[in-house]
Amino acid sequence: MTESASPHDGWRLTHLGRLLGHSARRFDERVLALMARNIDVPLALSNLAARSQVSAAHIHITRHVALEGSRLTDLAQRAGMSKQAMGNLVDQCEAWGLVVRAPDPLDTRARLVRFTSTGLAWLQAFREAVAQAEAEFRAEVGAEVAAVVMIGLEAYAGPAA
Repeated sequence: MTESASPHDGWRLTHLGRLLGHSARRFDERVLALMARNIDVPLALSNLAARSQVSAAHIHITRHVALEGSRLTDLAQRAGMSKQAMGNLVDQCEAWGLVVRAPDPLDTRARLVRFTSTGLAWLQAFREAVAQAEAEFRAEVGAEVAAVVMIGLEAYAGPAA
């Protein structure tokens, strides 16, 4: 407990929402650290990740762009952020060579965000980093606890978007 916390308000530091948030940040930071050291990630991206220029917010792109491409509005909705904020992330990822905007073959007015070959390498590094971070989590808390946490979080979070 910190100096400012009294015995009666310690709940503010240990409630479920705070623990979930801290755990999510820790997990994302570990994933980014693993990606920064992945030899298959282009050096420029590894350097950005190692210098904390790539944040957990950029992971939204990695998590939500469909392999066939996604509209910006759909990306923003799946990530739970504004279209403008997602547009800024896409702009950065486009500048880094992870994604491109391409015409939507089903609607000439719309554009799709698609992974580049560099983006697909980044996606594979993300997949490997998530698998390793999950394995580290299981090793730290035990396989049984990890399974219960996963089942509980899946039930609590509801259906995936």
